[in-house]
Amino acid sequence: MAPLRIASIGSSFAAGPSIPPCVDKAARRSGANFACLVSQRLGAQLTDLTVSGATLLNLTTDPQDCDGHVFPPQIQGLPADADVVFVLGGGNDIGYIGGMFEDTMQGSWLGALVMHVRGTGGAPLATAPLDVAGLAARYAGVLDAVHEKAPSAQVLVVEYLTMLGTHTRPGKDVSFSKERVEHHKAVCGRLLEATAKAVEGREAWCHVVPAGAASEDHAIGAPDPWVSGFSWKLFYAGGAYHPRAEGMKAVAELIYKKMVELDIVKEGEL
Repeated sequence: MAPLRIASIGSSFAAGPSIPPCVDKAARRSGANFACLVSQRLGAQLTDLTVSGATLLNLTTDPQDCDGHVFPPQIQGLPADADVVFVLGGGNDIGYIGGMFEDTMQGSWLGALVMHVRGTGGAPLATAPLDVAGLAARYAGVLDAVHEKAPSAQVLVVEYLTMLGTHTRPGKDVSFSKERVEHHKAVCGRLLEATAKAVEGREAWCHVVPAGAASEDHAIGAPDPWVSGFSWKLFYAGGAYHPRAEGMKAVAELIYKKMVELDIVKEGEL
């Protein structure tokens, strides 16, 4: 039997910046992100096109310039004969993680200076207001483009891991206030709502992997965190406010369970 053909497109929460081993420095892509872990578990053939900092437009229409290295729209590299496609995105379109960096760095003169020089660590700020309907429509356009390019593929839409959850303490685990924590939680809520809406009407070939709810108790400040908080070391490595290796393993397990549920693979299959 031929190996399963898996492709992965998306932003940093799929690419895995700062998680060793780094397999593409310009893309800040890890060889231990969830697509790699699932593919290794199944002995699948993987095409990993993920790039940290990507917006949904970078997945389908717009090239992405990463410090002088220009990546074409990710869909251009998507194999037409893919069996499964993982998609993760939307956060950078509404400045989700970039907004958390902005709040963190503006809280000190050093942070404000670094942000002036280096920006928000590669996580874009929102450039134009996008409501839930607008983000959902943009995301749906990506899903339709994937289906057109790889019509036989099952598309698994992977939610972002929760950053600010049940254990996160404002002013302690994160530097910003309770009001700003609630603001960022609301941004995350809009992202999850738009993600769900994008899949509506496409359920025959498109399915959500519910990483958001599964990670509420594994957010910043949790005893068993799946994501990293902020430190200068992590900021320069690209891993602040991003999934940890433990988070990638957890998401890989959620994806595997979804693939079993959809009968793409059998339980225990290697």
